[in-house]
Amino acid sequence: MNLEVSRKRIVVFAVIVAMSAARIHGEKCGFEAIFNFGDSNSDTGGFYAAFPAERLPFGMTYFHKPAGRATDGRVVVDFLAQALGIPFLSPYLQSIGSDFRHGANFATLASTVCLPQTSLFVTGVSPFSLAIQLNQMKQFKAKVDQLHSSSGEERLPPPTVFGKSLYTFYIGQNDFTGNLASIGINGVKQYLPQVVSQIASTIKEIYAIGGRDFLVLNLAPIGCYPAFLVELPQNASDIDSFGCLTSYNNAVVDYNTMLEEALKQTRREIGDANVVYTDIHSVMLELFHHPTSHGMKYGTKACCGYGGGAYNFDKRVYCGNEKVINGRTLVATGCGDPYNYVSWDGIHATDAANKIVAHAMVNGYIFRPPFSLHKFFDIQGID
Repeated sequence: MNLEVSRKRIVVFAVIVAMSAARIHGEKCGFEAIFNFGDSNSDTGGFYAAFPAERLPFGMTYFHKPAGRATDGRVVVDFLAQALGIPFLSPYLQSIGSDFRHGANFATLASTVCLPQTSLFVTGVSPFSLAIQLNQMKQFKAKVDQLHSSSGEERLPPPTVFGKSLYTFYIGQNDFTGNLASIGINGVKQYLPQVVSQIASTIKEIYAIGGRDFLVLNLAPIGCYPAFLVELPQNASDIDSFGCLTSYNNAVVDYNTMLEEALKQTRREIGDANVVYTDIHSVMLELFHHPTSHGMKYGTKACCGYGGGAYNFDKRVYCGNEKVINGRTLVATGCGDPYNYVSWDGIHATDAANKIVAHAMVNGYIFRPPFSLHKFFDIQGID
């Protein structure tokens, strides 16, 4: 065998090995879509499509107008889509201008994992619980299968998309915080097993219709958010050296541990799927504790709010609103430098903080077990 033939065979062998590896781990651009389930932390306009009421200063940083996000710019799923080279996800509830060729976003502001059907849950939560979002996903799949077989609908993905998609979950905060002030941490802990069980069950139902790759984001340290620092019962001994509420943050850690264990069990039950615990908690805690180490100035102070002071949050006058109290007109306005803040409105993260979280995801720093998006995509830069 001459040297040239040998070289050709080596090249062919290398190509075969590379193609086999790609089939195992996913082709580049192997994900054709993202389907997201969540609450306001990942809503891209679903809630305001159903209940129009959005206003500035929401959206001021990136979109320069209200864009259905509960922040000044983008949410984490926006950055993830950008990194994977696909358009921002259209909200499933948005009837005008939506394009679902690269997925759909079922998240809505105020959504819970569990139905608000007991006294444990406050009134006024979104009707679009995780169970409803799952049913919407099933309806979406049925419509895709039906319309493509009959008319080839242009703004829908092909029916094969569901096995080639990334399914993301960023939900649970409202289940955790909804009644903390009234029933306390111990009361909330009673129904948290139901929350993680519902998330695991939802993953298995999506697996049954073809889903194989799941990213489940855990809860951020709610004891560092300005709104909860103002509203939740506390005493001075509960405040740590960074200004966060220790007891509430410890309770979040307990929930996150429970969630991770549930996902481990789910992986054992559907062994050929990627069910990935995504530790955004560690990133957000770092930002709240050390904002200046990441180019910011303020950890536990809201950018948009009323009252100034340590937290710049007053529950009577929420971001973007004005209210007359005792003859005075109070206005909760946005700051001029949201890039210096971790918290946008006391409850949600800023565009700048969400970007840092997304970078950690794209680089695979916070996935357990290890999971590399680079195996599936030629990752784009996040601006």
